[in-house]
Amino acid sequence: MKLKVCGLTQPDNLKQVLELKPDYVGFIFYKHSPRFVDSVLPYFSSATKKTGVFVNSTIDFISEKIQSHLLNAIQLHGEETPEFCSELKSQSVEIIKTFRLGRKVDFNTMKPYQEVCDYYLFDTKSKKYGGSGKQFDWSLLHQYPFEKPFFISGGIDVNHITEIKTLQTRNSFLYSVDINSKFEVIPGVKEVQKIAGFKALIDEL
Repeated sequence: MKLKVCGLTQPDNLKQVLELKPDYVGFIFYKHSPRFVDSVLPYFSSATKKTGVFVNSTIDFISEKIQSHLLNAIQLHGEETPEFCSELKSQSVEIIKTFRLGRKVDFNTMKPYQEVCDYYLFDTKSKKYGGSGKQFDWSLLHQYPFEKPFFISGGIDVNHITEIKTLQTRNSFLYSVDINSKFEVIPGVKEVQKIAGFKALIDEL
């Protein structure tokens, strides 16, 4: 099981998180987020994939950030179309497409993205684009019909480890857990020891 830590903003805190060796770290390039970053990201080993999170951005904006920050992956968290994702395929980065789930899910809407992204990410539907701190109904994924590996996000805490294990048993395409707001001191600053304990549990799955 992989681990993604999202929404980092402070260099010293980032350094501490990187010492835990998460698989992905996410930086949010969405100016309306309280975890927005607008500074040069430090270089670090590609063993942890530097991930840029974008919401309805332009191709040019995303391409510039890929180059200037040496991103390994991009997470498209808005209403980006399959055609939009296809245009980014030449950038040599992993493409993670987010779908925000409410009480129901229509998996047919995801079919056009099958060939143009590497992973899906499922988050809780809210008025804001992520960071709601709320969990969606994971049982919606029991009928997941694809072989596309996916991330789960949305209010995940250490108390969800049993649910994560159950979901993993029900669906072998669960690839990674994406944590954010439940592991923070304040928005953008993570509780390192709490992440360390959670990662130890994830590593056992």
